[in-house]
Amino acid sequence: MALTDDLAAAIGAGNVLTETEMARYARDWMGWYEGAPVAVARPGSTDEVSACLKIAAAHRVAVVPISGNTGLVGGTQTVGGLMISLERMNRIRAVKRESKLVVAEAGVILSRLHEAAEAEGLYFPLWFGARGSAMLGGALSTNAGGSNVLRYGSTRGLCLGLEVVLADGRVLNLMSELHKDNSGYDLKNLFIGAEGTLGIITAAVMKLIPAPRAHATAVLAVRSLADALVLLNRMQEATGGRVEAFEFMPRTYSERLQVVRPDLGLPFDHIPEITILIEVATTVPSEATPDAMGEVPLVAVLEGVLAEMMEAGLITDAVLARSEAQRRAIWARREAAAEIAVGLLPEVDTDVAVPLDKVETFLTEALKRLEALDPGARTLTVAHLGDGNLHFAAYPTRDDERLKDKVKEMVEDIVAELGGSFSAEHGVGLSKLPSMRRRKDPVALDVMRAIKAALDPQGRMNPGKVIPD
Repeated sequence: MALTDDLAAAIGAGNVLTETEMARYARDWMGWYEGAPVAVARPGSTDEVSACLKIAAAHRVAVVPISGNTGLVGGTQTVGGLMISLERMNRIRAVKRESKLVVAEAGVILSRLHEAAEAEGLYFPLWFGARGSAMLGGALSTNAGGSNVLRYGSTRGLCLGLEVVLADGRVLNLMSELHKDNSGYDLKNLFIGAEGTLGIITAAVMKLIPAPRAHATAVLAVRSLADALVLLNRMQEATGGRVEAFEFMPRTYSERLQVVRPDLGLPFDHIPEITILIEVATTVPSEATPDAMGEVPLVAVLEGVLAEMMEAGLITDAVLARSEAQRRAIWARREAAAEIAVGLLPEVDTDVAVPLDKVETFLTEALKRLEALDPGARTLTVAHLGDGNLHFAAYPTRDDERLKDKVKEMVEDIVAELGGSFSAEHGVGLSKLPSMRRRKDPVALDVMRAIKAALDPQGRMNPGKVIPD
């Protein structure tokens, strides 16, 4: 009671939730992790976040920040900790058109950033399916990726500055609008991807880019992933590196999509073994302005390259978007990935990265070794093929924790053999702690623990996440 009383005095009783009021915060959106926080505090400013952390320090209570709660790795689960929701910190402080940046608080939903940028003729290129509910603070805390990493990089690459409240309540002002700053350690990047284990991100300065004047989008069937990479490289050459997305959906994905979302349809009258979504964008007027025949030059470039690939036998079928509605329909099938996986249990969900030319090897080995380990197990895969990030989900034949861990180890083995990473864009949270323990370089773990101890000596910031004991 003393904790909640102190919090109520600092941020208002209506912003301190207990008992049944906490239900939607305590359970993650997929239903995989459910906690029991002591309370949920909803501060409305950086000063109030600071006050909450000082109170938590005085009561020696663990602190777990939460944004849109769209994570997949249990990063917000807590038993007995104080959850600090950033949802009231939802102000866009400034959109600077000439500098091409936005200053926003951590609770701003990504789709609002897209809208604010669009109003100024700009674009915020962090784009993924949960953009309508995911918040900026969560994206920064997990270094989220998405579909446009190929061209613009992950969240870390889009961030210029941060505001962070440390474990003891001090406010660390790193809100730089500079593209170059060599004044000592790069503290900003310590907090991006740290999942709230070092402090709470309350605001950020994010890069914007000129809004594309035109898109060229297509979905196609290819013989192999090696052939798909030939297309990717050819399009990068033909467009000067303007490929924004290059997504891979195998037959199993399309078959599941047809069952769960028949309303979305499929692009072909058959289901190919490999379906690729490619999107190119331009800001150059001459590439975006329709000619006398009404054809957009950028679309013509994509169509020409696809024709070359078809003539060479690398592509077996292709459908180009001829309108914005058709483009949205193509993307809707890709962005249904999380939805179509719901209900498939038991599940082993992985989020790995391998070199681009090793993606096909990974899939071949993973399917072969999974069949040997658990005959009859199913899989569902979707991938950001342009940056080598695969979401490989396996569905074992029985709900056996030992078997599921063996499947994870099998995936880790292949990733290690191929020089990849077991964690690409979803974060570590709780679910990847065993992988961190098994696979992360021991010296790297020692350095991470030293940084954690320096910034959070009592170990109260999102304890038990990211760094294994």
